[in-house]
Amino acid sequence: MSVSATSTISTPIIANSAARILQAAMALCFGAIIVGFVGFSHIEIVHNAAHDTRHANAFPCH
Repeated sequence: MSVSATSTISTPIIANSAARILQAAMALCFGAIIVGFVGFSHIEIVHNAAHDTRHANAFPCH
């Protein structure tokens, strides 16, 4: 008589979808900060970098 013990670990679907929504929301917030707020920086190098990034991504800024 042999006994084998196998177990599987499954993650709940609800936790995965909530994690994806949270990741998407955080990415949008981070993108808004980089593209929006940094673009209004008084530091010329930071402003130009954000400005170029917006144009590179076809995001209107003017």
